[in-house]
Amino acid sequence: MKLRTLSLTVLGTLGLSASMACQKEEATPAPAPAAQAPAPTIKAQHLSEDVAVPQEESDQAPKGGGTIRGLVTFKGTPPAPAPITPGTDPNCDGMDLEDQPVQVKAGKLANVLVRVQGLVPGQPQTPPEQMVVVDQNRCTYKPRVQGAVAGQPIVLMNSDSTLHNVRGTSGGKQLFNVTQPPLKTKEARPPSEAEVIRLKCDIHPWMTAWVVVNPNPYFNTSDEEGSFRIEGVPPGTYTLGAWHETLGTKTAQVTVKEGQETEISFEYVAAK
Repeated sequence: MKLRTLSLTVLGTLGLSASMACQKEEATPAPAPAAQAPAPTIKAQHLSEDVAVPQEESDQAPKGGGTIRGLVTFKGTPPAPAPITPGTDPNCDGMDLEDQPVQVKAGKLANVLVRVQGLVPGQPQTPPEQMVVVDQNRCTYKPRVQGAVAGQPIVLMNSDSTLHNVRGTSGGKQLFNVTQPPLKTKEARPPSEAEVIRLKCDIHPWMTAWVVVNPNPYFNTSDEEGSFRIEGVPPGTYTLGAWHETLGTKTAQVTVKEGQETEISFEYVAAK
């Protein structure tokens, strides 16, 4: 499972002044503003400005155990991409002008979040301290799909010299709505009830990303070759779930043995 991480000094290298790194917004018992409040069953999350942003990727799953590796394939013709009209914002120059949720290369499907479902015996009792980073770069969220452990902080990073807005929803309920000035960061701690978080920018409406929240740290997102690898899984038999933003979820049983690799594959089929 790969997450991008940075040391606490990275904001200096991003060219942010020290005066930008002081102000914080305190967590409140109810979300604000009222017109955008989530349903009562969703708890308010902590938001703060100018947090240190992780940059280098590292594994957050514990060492030892076994490894699950596999491939996600796609059979048939993928749907055509949707054209994007970027408007007149010069900071969007160079962005991709097509939106393609079903990214297929030689029959291999990218951006599928593969995860061990449910609680795992022997898993860490506290969420990782590493932050899950969603970057806004050239009016595009990067990465498009990634996982997070329940309770793990999420950093919303704006690398553009333009204003962005990040609206996070789950199951149709709004979790947060953040206006993000150029070259600023926000930290969000979504409630544990949120499982699949969709991020949208109201200012640049084509911008979409997903964070899938899991109760354990054993997950990975398929790359452009369709491959994934989950390490450090305690021995046992589990249900493995594969989630795609438009193609849905597939499941399979997998048995993990200490010090061994287990191979598994998922296949999605084009709609007829």
